Amino acid sequence: QVQFVESGGGLVQPGGSLRLSCAASGGRIASITAMGWYRQAPGKQRERVAFIDMLGSTNYADSVKGRFTISRDIASNTVYLQMNSLKPEDTAVYYCNRVLPFPYAYWGQGTQVTVSS
Repeated sequence: QVQFVESGGGLVQPGGSLRLSCAASGGRIASITAMGWYRQAPGKQRERVAFIDMLGSTNYADSVKGRFTISRDIASNTVYLQMNSLKPEDTAVYYCNRVLPFPYAYWGQGTQVTVSS
């Protein structure tokens, strides 16, 4: 099974930017129908914020549309999430995982993003 290691999180002020990385091992992201970024805030359910399919088409949750950009580097087997104009409500642990046909049962440790002044 493909496994993922997320990195790039941190503490940032409102309006700031971060770039998250998701390194895959045990398989090629190019062979995965769709890869996505998810997040889970304290006391809330995990939600999907963005995904990219095999053709490179992207989709975003309304809450991040226009601020977040998902991309992938097939050569390095990595998926990225560029996050701009961050808001306090973006504070969460961010994870990457397969989207289609469904997420893998194994979830990585995620990377903490905290947006606060």
